Amino acid sequence: MSELINASLVRLDADLGTDKHDVIRALAQVVDDAGRATSAERLIEDVFARESKSGTGLPGGIAIPHCRTSGVEEATLAFARVAPKVDFGAKDGPADLVFLIAAPEGGANTHLQLLTKLARSLVKASFTDALRAAQTPEEVATLVNEVVGEAPAPAASPAAPAAPQGRRSLVAVTACPTGIAHTYMAAEALEAAAEKAGVDIQVETQGSAGTTPLPAATIANADAVIFAVDVGVRDRGRFAGKPVVSSGVKRPFDQADAMIAEALRYADDPNGPRVEGDGGGATDSNDGSAGESWGGRTRRVLMTGVSYMIPFVAAGGLLIALSFLLGSYEVVGPAADIVKNNSLFDLPDPAALDLSRVPLDSGLLLYIGAIFFVLGKTAFLFFIPALAGYIAYAIADRPGIAPGFVMGGLAADVMQFGTPATGFLGAIVGGVLAGLIAHWIGGWKVPTWARGLMPVLVIPLFTTIVAGMLMIVVFGRPIAWLMNQLEDGLNSLSGGSAVILGVILGLMMAFDMGGPLNKVAYSFAAAGVGGAALASDAPELQIMAAVMLAGMVPPIALALATVLRPGLFSAPERENGKAGWALGASFITEGAIPFAAADPLRVIPAIMLGSAVTGGLSMAMHVAVRAPHGGIFVIFAVDNLFGYVIALLAGVLVGAVAVIILKSIGRTPAETTTERELVTV
Repeated sequence: MSELINASLVRLDADLGTDKHDVIRALAQVVDDAGRATSAERLIEDVFARESKSGTGLPGGIAIPHCRTSGVEEATLAFARVAPKVDFGAKDGPADLVFLIAAPEGGANTHLQLLTKLARSLVKASFTDALRAAQTPEEVATLVNEVVGEAPAPAASPAAPAAPQGRRSLVAVTACPTGIAHTYMAAEALEAAAEKAGVDIQVETQGSAGTTPLPAATIANADAVIFAVDVGVRDRGRFAGKPVVSSGVKRPFDQADAMIAEALRYADDPNGPRVEGDGGGATDSNDGSAGESWGGRTRRVLMTGVSYMIPFVAAGGLLIALSFLLGSYEVVGPAADIVKNNSLFDLPDPAALDLSRVPLDSGLLLYIGAIFFVLGKTAFLFFIPALAGYIAYAIADRPGIAPGFVMGGLAADVMQFGTPATGFLGAIVGGVLAGLIAHWIGGWKVPTWARGLMPVLVIPLFTTIVAGMLMIVVFGRPIAWLMNQLEDGLNSLSGGSAVILGVILGLMMAFDMGGPLNKVAYSFAAAGVGGAALASDAPELQIMAAVMLAGMVPPIALALATVLRPGLFSAPERENGKAGWALGASFITEGAIPFAAADPLRVIPAIMLGSAVTGGLSMAMHVAVRAPHGGIFVIFAVDNLFGYVIALLAGVLVGAVAVIILKSIGRTPAETTTERELVTV
């Protein structure tokens, strides 16, 4: 295993630009120049993606942009002491010490433990002071390697000693989305604050280097628990009944002392916040979402369900589209019989099956196409249950998953029992019902002997009974009626009404670029693309085309704008524009986020206009697509290819021109001169 850092990965007192994206690109290039990157662009994209979730600036002039990535094959650190300082989002100002931390996807725990050791050291003033005083790159590399060369700290002590008589005791959980740096730095900060306060604390770091759960005895003896997390706490039911302080993972960096004091105060307050439940796995009242608004909570719950649903839709839809490519749309009817009655050694005969459109009249292609259809249809059967199941999970944690899936199965009538097929609306309602009921039951006070039965038996059983009865008896028929009205309305769409729908869907796809509105529009479209061989003029397929094309427009339009008027964009934006071509072509609307984050008032209205034009034109020209994802890579599943291209080009041109016009408004003569110079160069 190579050293985590060496002199070739260090830059001292370097001017790497005034924007954090410039610094990240420069450090990624340092990694590449040192021969430690397999793909510098992949590394940059993954660091940018992590940075877009939340800033990586820390108190004390430190920044730790980081990611897990396929762009490196071994854990690597690049360090820069930058001048001038660069803003990475820390509350106390810009950073002069910047570590780019790159961990390989699926990397060994040894690498990750070294990274966590560094993360813990970054909160120690003696270490950061030494970095600022270092005179040579070799000195910096030695300092860092000395830190990470020590035995890595465990994720949690397997058996904590009992606290001295009269000494207070706390437990804590820290976790961030990536699980590389913030998780362990938060733990170090809490441990330092507890030591200063004369309090014992045991921290469970739920990070990429693995998790050693806190012993049950340690939790039982603790006076209170601290959750410093940006994601859900695993097995929260272990902490049921404990006084709790909850926050995001960054709060301990500058308020660890206050959090320790709060935990002790809540421990002495019988009316203070507590982790709800009796070991049943229910969530606590303040679990990482303290102060979260109802709107924010609703968004989080729905986005959890949709994020788990999309892989079923994408995989199933693409498999069905490939089955049509190999076996034609006629494969739908006989697919099950073909898979059941044939094999690679006994291929079906297209002529005998009276299938006239099988490419090359090939029995092998027909057989493979039938297999793809069966696989895709099976995946599609699960997307409605997955939506409901993981909505319930977002509300009630693991005890909500099983009843949530059952409610989703009812919504899709997967067993064909004749229950009202309520579709994705029913899945949302059923998932919310299951989650709320499971959360409520998880809060019941039960005897100690029954606690183990709660998450595996009592909560799923009673939740399924209550939520299922409500869905079948009370909500099923009204939601099914609403879905039928929606379906009838779609089937009646023509002319202007269809165009208006396309415009609305286009606006939704571009407004938040992968956010809740984008996902609602996408879910609405994907729900209509099932396994049936729908006619090319079916409204469901036309809606899917409008949504996909509208979602492709923002990244491509911005990429085109960076080519037409490069002086209107910063250097990082021009680099992002190069990736925008591929991201947009792949139907990854999120490729527009860096541009919108930098200049939302100009960029978002422009790309919404472009996507609205594309959505409306797509519906007006009756473009249809049979795959729910893939962009230009599923062009074989497109009906009316001419209209597809025209709608996409029109929206891209309108969006690019709108961006250029809006960004040109209010520009000074000096800025215009700079732009001319850039174009000349």
